[in-house]
Amino acid sequence: MAPVDPVTDNIWVFFGIAILISLSGVMMPGPVFAAAVAKGYEDKKAGIKIALGHGLVEFPLMALIILSLGYVFKDEVVKVGIGLVGGALLIFLGGSMLRSVLGTRSAGGDKPEEMFPYGPFAAGAITTSANPYFFLWWATAGALLIVTAQEFGAIVVVIFAVVHWSCDLGFYSLTTFAVFRTRHLWTPLVHKLVFGTCGALMVAFGVFFMVGPTNELM
Repeated sequence: MAPVDPVTDNIWVFFGIAILISLSGVMMPGPVFAAAVAKGYEDKKAGIKIALGHGLVEFPLMALIILSLGYVFKDEVVKVGIGLVGGALLIFLGGSMLRSVLGTRSAGGDKPEEMFPYGPFAAGAITTSANPYFFLWWATAGALLIVTAQEFGAIVVVIFAVVHWSCDLGFYSLTTFAVFRTRHLWTPLVHKLVFGTCGALMVAFGVFFMVGPTNELM
C-alpha cells in the first residue's frame, strides 16, 4: 500500500501550507514592500493598486509555469541575466530615492512621490519585474505549489493563484494603511530615515542579485 501524502491527498492541508509559504514570500522585505511604504505615505489604498500592478506580472508568470516553462528560470544563464538586469534596475530605483533624501533642503523633506516618481500601480509592476528573488521564488517554491495544485485539478490551480495573490493584496493593503494612518507621527528625521532605509535596501538587494548569480558561474 502506497504511503499517503497529506499535502497532495487533502486539499485543505494543501491550501494551509500554500498560504503559509505564500506569506513567507510576500512578507520578505524587498522592493515591492519599499514601494508600499513610499506610496502608503500619500494614499492609504495604494496597497490595492500595488497588488494589482504586482498581479500584472505575477499571473502571466504563473501561466508560464503551468505551461511547463518554469524550468527556464532554473537555467544558470537565465538566473544571471535576471540578476544583472533586475539588480541594475533596483540600484537605479534605490539610488533615486537616496538622492532625493540626501538632497532634501526643506524642513518637511521631499514628497514620497518625488522619491519614487511612479503611481502605485506602476510601482507594483516595476518593482516586481525588477526583483530577481520574485522570479527565483516562483521557479522553486512557487512552481512546486503549482505542480501540487495541478494534482487536484485545473480549478484548484486557479483558486490557488487567486489565494496567493490575495496574500499580496492583504499584506500590501495593510502596509499602506498603517503607513498612512501613522504619518502624522513622522518627524522630518523619521521621514528621512524611513525613505533612506527603503532606498538603501533597494540598492543592497540590487547589488546582491547582481553579484550572487554571477559568482555561481565562476
